[in-house]
Order: sequence, then C-alpha cells, then structure tokens
Amino acid sequence: MQHRPKCLLVTLGLLIAFAAWPALAKSPAPVQASSGMVVTAQHLASQVGLDVLQQGGNAVDAAVAVGYALAVTLPSSGNIGGGGFMLVHLADGQDIFINFREKASLNATVDMYLDENGDVIPGASTNSWLGIGVPGTVMGLEYAREKYGTMSREALMAPAIALARDGFELVPGDDILTVPLSTFRAAENVAAIFLKDGEHYQVGDTIVQTQLANTLQLISDNGPDAFYKGSIADAVVAASEANGGILSKEDFESYKVAEYEPVTCNYRGYQVISSPPPSSGGTIICEILNILEGYPIGYLGFNSAQTVHFMTEAMRHAYVDRNTYLGDPEFVENPLERLLSKDYAAQIRAQIVGNRATPSSEVMPGTPPHEGTNTNHYSIVDAQGNAVAVTYTLNLSFGVKKIAGDTGFLLNNELDDFTVKPGVPNAYGLVQGEANAVAPGKTPLSSMSPTVITKDGDIFMVTGSPGGSRIITITLESIMNVIDHGMDVQEAIDAPRIHHQWLPDVLYVEKFALSADTRALLEAMGHVIQEGGNWGSAEAILRNLTTGVLYGANDSRRPQGAAMGY
Repeated sequence: MQHRPKCLLVTLGLLIAFAAWPALAKSPAPVQASSGMVVTAQHLASQVGLDVLQQGGNAVDAAVAVGYALAVTLPSSGNIGGGGFMLVHLADGQDIFINFREKASLNATVDMYLDENGDVIPGASTNSWLGIGVPGTVMGLEYAREKYGTMSREALMAPAIALARDGFELVPGDDILTVPLSTFRAAENVAAIFLKDGEHYQVGDTIVQTQLANTLQLISDNGPDAFYKGSIADAVVAASEANGGILSKEDFESYKVAEYEPVTCNYRGYQVISSPPPSSGGTIICEILNILEGYPIGYLGFNSAQTVHFMTEAMRHAYVDRNTYLGDPEFVENPLERLLSKDYAAQIRAQIVGNRATPSSEVMPGTPPHEGTNTNHYSIVDAQGNAVAVTYTLNLSFGVKKIAGDTGFLLNNELDDFTVKPGVPNAYGLVQGEANAVAPGKTPLSSMSPTVITKDGDIFMVTGSPGGSRIITITLESIMNVIDHGMDVQEAIDAPRIHHQWLPDVLYVEKFALSADTRALLEAMGHVIQEGGNWGSAEAILRNLTTGVLYGANDSRRPQGAAMGY
C-alpha cells in the first residue's frame, strides 16, 4: 500500500478545501484515469481498492476489500453488522445483482413493535435489540469474491485488519469525530472503542480497533462460518437474548445470499441497470425516468420551475407505487412488468397537469392508474471492463448503536425499514403498506440503488448514494444531470437536490437548489416546499464512450472521501 500513482487525483487537502459545500461556485474537476477507478466516501478505503486493482485484482476483488475497509474507517455505515446489495456488470456483458440484505429473525412477528393497544412502541424498531436484522455483509462479500473475484480472502481482508489493528489518523469529515456522545457513553463496550476518555476523538488522533481486528482476523482465517456458525454469532445471540432481543443461532446458520436479475430500462438511448426487489431503487428510478422521458427536460433546463414540477409529480406517482406494491420477492408478488412499462408511464403522464401540483391525497393506492442516513455507496471500474456498484448499510447512522460483547462491530437497526404499522411513517417518513409487513425470515424493502448505465453495451456510468428514502432521487438526479443537462460527473453529483416521496406531501430542496423566482412559481402551482441542509453522498464514475477515459467523483458533501484511479 506504499505506491501512489502519478495521476492520483484527489488530495485530502483539496477535499478539505471544498468542505464548505454547498457554497461552492463551481465543482472541482473530476478525477481522470485511463485504466481503473475507485470512488468511496473514505479516502483510506479508496486507496485500498486502488491498490487491489493495481495488484491485478478485478473490480469485484476491489469491492470486497473496500467493503471491509469501510467497516473500519466509516463505521456509521460501513459495516460487517449490516447488509446491502452489489450490482456487477462484467466485461462479457453479464449483469448480476447480489442481495446480502439483512433479514428478520425467524422469531419475528407482524406486531412485534406494537403495544397491547396496537400502537407503535417508540424506539422499538430503531433503538432496541428488537430492531436488529440478521447481518448479511460478510456472507455477501465472500459470495461475490468466490464467484466473481480472483484474489484470496486473506489478501483482500488484510488491509482492513491492518487499519483496525494499527489504527488510522482521523481527518476532517470522518464520522468517528461526531459519534452520538450520550448514547455511546451509556454503553461501556461502545465507549471504549469510539470515545477518547469519554469525549469525542479529534482531527489528528489515531483510533485503534483491536476487537474489530480480531473479529476480522477470525473471518479471514475461517471464512463466513466464523461469523455465522462460530463465536461471533454466539456473542450476538447472547447479547440479544440478554437485552430483550429475539435473534437466534438458527437465524445466523440459515442466512443465505440471493442472486437476482437486475432491473433494466432504457432512458434516451442509455441502458439503466439497477436494483430489483427487495430493493425498490431500480424499479422506482426506472418508473420516474420512463415518466420524464416524455418531457424535454434538457430544453426546460436544470431546476427550472417546469423541470422541478415534472420531476416532483413523477416522484409523487412513483413513490405511491413503491410504498404500496413492493416487498421481498420471496414473500410477495412484485408487479414489475407493469411498473416498468412505458405504457404505464404514459398513463401517469396523462394525469400530470403542467401548471398544478397534484395533492398526494389525490394520488392514492387504488386510484387510476395506481391499481392493483445513513448508508454507504461505492463505485469501481477496472481495466478489464468490469464495473461494480455497492450500497450497504446499518440503516440509521451507527445503526442501533450497540455492540455485542467484544466483537467490536456495530449492529444494524434495519428492521425499521419494514412497515411497522400500515399508515405509520418509519424513520425516513415513508408510509408503507402490507407488502412490506414484518414476517419471519423476511427482508425489509430498501431504497438502495446501486446502478450501472451502459450505451450500446459499453460502460457509461456507475452511480449510487446513501440517503434513506432519498437514495432513489439522489441516484436519479445524478443520471439526469449527465444525460439531460450535460454536466460532468463531479458537477452532476455536487448539484443541489430535490426530493418528493408522496407522503409527507412536501417538496424537499437543498439550500440554493431553487432561486426565489423559481420557488415562487412552484408555490403558485401548489407545491409545499421545505428547504434546508443537504443529503446523500453520491460516489460516481463516468466513462468517455469514445476514448475510454474514466472520470471519478466523490461527493463534495463528504470531504473525507476520494476518487482514485490509475
């Protein structure tokens, strides 16, 4: 890990200089490389991935090494205690979607978060041991490595183990600098790792995670069995039982990774390849794109009143479908053929009025035509023409904020993504239906959207983001900003964002997304607008279809990240 290629790209100092986004007048230039590119939300993990590519590993090898490195360097979302999705586009044209999302315990029940009156118990799905799903990351990364990688598990895990055992220096933007102080202080085993004398670590400090290093070494030596059938699973189950949880050893021993066909659609001549259920991401991105394809978005202009109006209406209609019809394909029938149909998109367009916001109360399940925080994303392209997009998560920042014994890794609170009770919003404000109800062994519906875009079979773009229910719109806008508005990849992911998810009936906009005049026009149409903050962290790669040159971009909202290539 000593070699630093000459064309490397983004120095930490440059990233820190741009940490004041969104006050940027102009995005920095994207990182350019000719052979391979790795873009992650933590610079040390990016370097790990780049080293793997330069050692002859392929994009899947790099993705596995990055996944473990982020578990050490970005613990609010990088993880071995959570789960996610990997989308692989192979140089021979194969597209593979690997589902290693968390699952509900076999002891789960549909009303497990309700009291005797049928009311939701506050915090039960987010702050207690009942909110923890069976983690899938370790099994998922090993599945991908064995089937599509070329390097040994030991080689790919060694950098993460070194980062945990030897420690790493904290830089501005690292999530460890802002851990929830009171919550972590309350858990002795968590505080011992992530607090320094009971206080926050500071920039320049070195954090060592010996317990996590030991856990990772066990996995490296013994494979997934160490996690799912050995002492690690025993420790998690024991802690769950001692604290009112329901996880069992059988839950871990029976966990399996699933491989599905990705969702695909065509947008203005580009092939969009994305995540199928149990993610809603690819389906809803494609539904929105199909609707918007009928409008001259590029001509109307970036974030003009008319563009934002059409985007908002398309989002509104698509999210009602997301929240009503989609769920774990092992448990429910997902009407993908209809939702991905160009004819269905045309029916929705016919309902959209050009100068009036449609109240969400008029866009409900059963009405025509709708009948019947914190996550982590990284993107990789290798010299052989393989591309990998990975989105994985603990759900909320630092998950459930609990560690089992001396295992050293934070656990997820992913089960909050289920419909805890129909009509009651989850932590992201999503109001969902029965298709996503809790059931034993079921996977909760996700918004994670790892996406690859091709043109005539050639890689064009790799993108995705964290952001809870906003992942879909963040990824969507990164695509539209390139295809419709001609932005370079850095501009496309730095551009201010908008979001609508049907309920609540609010158009959320980042600061500076709308001019005062544009906002006034939208409000006159009936849109309720809420401005503030920024969200997500898109990590994207764009490939010049003529020259093959790669352009990488780490979201300026995450100054500790980096795009690196060679």
